[in-house]
Parts: sequence; C-alpha cells; structure tokens
Amino acid sequence: MKKHYVIGDVHGEYKTLLALLEKIPKDSEIIFVGDLIDRGLQSREVVELVRQRGYQVVKGNHENTVSKCAEPFIEFLEQKRELSTLNPRCIKESSRMATYLSYGLVTLDKDGNYEFNHDNIEGMMQLREDALWMRELPIYIELDVKHHSGKKVVVSHSNIFHLWHLRHDKSQKEEFAYNVMWNRETEVNEEADIFNIYGHTPQKNEVKVTESYAIVDTGCCFAHITGYGRLSAYCVESGEVVEAEKVW
Repeated sequence: MKKHYVIGDVHGEYKTLLALLEKIPKDSEIIFVGDLIDRGLQSREVVELVRQRGYQVVKGNHENTVSKCAEPFIEFLEQKRELSTLNPRCIKESSRMATYLSYGLVTLDKDGNYEFNHDNIEGMMQLREDALWMRELPIYIELDVKHHSGKKVVVSHSNIFHLWHLRHDKSQKEEFAYNVMWNRETEVNEEADIFNIYGHTPQKNEVKVTESYAIVDTGCCFAHITGYGRLSAYCVESGEVVEAEKVW
C-alpha cells in the first residue's frame, strides 16, 4: 500500500526539495503544507515541479499573498508605471522579490539593488498562470487514510484545531481561511478528534510530533541565518520522519 508523506514549508528551496524527494519511496503520495514560494531563489522551479507531478498542496499565507499581488505587479511592469503606484505589500518583503527574481521579472545589479524587467512577457505569463493556480488551492485537505493512531488526518498550513468546528460555516469562510493560513496557535482541541499535520512556524531543526499533531516546518530557508535548517517530511502511516539538509 502506498504511504503518504507530508512535506514542510519549501520556500523556494528547489535543490533541497529534490534531495528530499530522492529519499522518499517513489510510489508515495506527496502532500505539501503550503509556502512553496518566497524567500528561497527558486520558487518558480518548485511550483513547476509540484504542478507537473500533480502533488497535493494546501494554500499557505505566502501563496495567498502572491495570488493577490501577482496581477497588480504584472500590470505595474506592463504599463511601466512609477513604483509609488504599486501597493507596498507586493514588494515590501525581500522574500517576495526572490519569487519575482525566479520568474525573471526582476534582477539584481552589481550593488545588490533590484531592477525591474518590463519586457519579460514569458515570465509575466507564467507568474499569472501560477498565481491563478495558487488562488484555487484548498485551505485544508482531509486524507483518505487514517493516522497510525487511528485519527483522521488533516493537513493545513497552520494549526487548525481551534477552527475545525467552523469549517462548514459559510458565514465564517473568510475568517476561517485567514486564520488557518496565518495563526501561530499550538493549542489542541481534543473534541476535533483529528491528527493535524501543518507547518508555518519553523521548528528548531526537527519535526515536532505529539499525539495530536506534527509540525513539519524545519526552517530550511533560514539556514543562512540560524546556522541550521533542513527540509522534512512526515509519513502518515508509520510516523517516520525523512529529512534533507539544505543544499546550497
């Protein structure tokens, strides 16, 4: 029977992702907790691989932001407008600029300053297409297999326990989605009776596993700052953790 492996926040670390996938059995089902993009330098390559192979992904806060910022940024490039006309959130983080860099829409000059590429039509088209794909990603995924503890497995970007009862409440749809992508809660609601696998908040060099959840973000993209960092995957059926050290 195929095993299911849930991979933590990749954040554009394409080479490390390839190294991790090499360690996972080829016939496995792969699921991502979101935040495929930003920070690292190869977001485009990560998205291309995930889409081509048809891996399952939940929407992270970074996919959510890029899905909203991509079109205004592309229009800014196409119309060659002044930078002051662009919503600051579209470029305020160096992590976001790393994504645009991977699509060839910005470059770095010799002094480390960003220069905008207004004529890269192919890059704009690809970012636009990928952003539409990101927009349609689910907020959570209920896997069709149970955790080895017997609980139903739910994959989300961040902790979903305290929101689980709102998942079918249409009046709370936006609040539910926002909090599942952004909150830093670690509280467990046992009434939910689920095993939640999520990322979003980097753990210090190892996956954190309890009887109720596994936090699979192990801070690969921050290795240059923290001195540690790896990309990790958690096996639903066995509880095995597979890791790859950051590939520079």
